[in-house]
Amino acid sequence: MKKTLEYLYSKKVNKIPITMLTAYDFPTARLEDEAGIDSVLVGDSVGTNMLGYASEQEVTMGDMLHHLGAVRRGVKDAYLIVDMPFKSADDPFTACRNAELFIDKGADCVKVEGWSDKKNVIACLTESGIPVCAHIGYNPQIHGSKPQVFGKELQQALDLVESASVLEAAGAALFVVEKVPREIAGLIASRVKVPVIGIGSGESCDGQVLVVNDILGTDERTFRHARKFVDFRNLTLQAIAGYKTEVEKRNFPAEENFQHVEQKVVESVMASLAL
Repeated sequence: MKKTLEYLYSKKVNKIPITMLTAYDFPTARLEDEAGIDSVLVGDSVGTNMLGYASEQEVTMGDMLHHLGAVRRGVKDAYLIVDMPFKSADDPFTACRNAELFIDKGADCVKVEGWSDKKNVIACLTESGIPVCAHIGYNPQIHGSKPQVFGKELQQALDLVESASVLEAAGAALFVVEKVPREIAGLIASRVKVPVIGIGSGESCDGQVLVVNDILGTDERTFRHARKFVDFRNLTLQAIAGYKTEVEKRNFPAEENFQHVEQKVVESVMASLAL
């Protein structure tokens, strides 16, 4: 069953947590879809997690379109969201032009970083029929790659709550709230009608999103907001080291890994070569 915004809204109304994960390639997207993840996000975190970039600010439209295409081919049911990369949504005209490329490539929704300052961009996208996920709190494109918590102080907390109201009024179809104190994130979720997906913002949100690399443990780092559900890094290292050892010992390939040809064919080949 193809999951829609209406499906996500119904989960919020019925207080059933929404699941969201990033994906950057076809096999991962297919596995997430098979596992029943509600929403797959092609995040600009592809830059630091897959492309070796120093920050999300290096990610281009070309990068995002390429990875969106791969993920789209792997997703059949999940609601597919793609990040608007750095500088791609600075003004309404630029945002609409770039977002249309993503929708044409198969995205269901685009995600835009920024607080209330992005109201005109979100309004323009919404009026153009493009669903928008607003991303407030910590914004890597804006605040840099070093994560920080927003909303611990009164004015900042009020700014977050007000931004959520402003962006919802502008047409935001859902929110990602990143690294905001649990209490403030819960307050935002209770005040807006659209789903609020948290990352590092507590369990009071309508759902959760994480970078897939973090739940798989592909990196040595462990973030406070995440949890490793498997140690993929060490399992992969063991597999690669095992392969190296077996090749060097001539234990691979073994009999079951290749095919033979009849001896008379070999003899005919040798005879032909001798000519």
